[in-house]
Amino acid sequence: MQFVNGATASGIPGEWLKSSFSSGIGNCVEVTRLEQGDVAVRNSRFPDGPALVFTRAEMVAFAHGVKGSEFDQVLEM
Repeated sequence: MQFVNGATASGIPGEWLKSSFSSGIGNCVEVTRLEQGDVAVRNSRFPDGPALVFTRAEMVAFAHGVKGSEFDQVLEM
């Protein structure tokens, strides 16, 4: 089954994973691997809301950017 951006997250099968850094009060994103290898991302506060769908390559590039501190400026206050 093919999913696109905006698909209802609760309608996407699979195990949704969240970071162990989550405080447990709904302030995290969750991810799941889709059958064709793409990755769906949802807001844990709105599990029935829309999901964003990324290719594996897009998620790899993003993860490398996070690990390399490329997005730290977004979190500065």
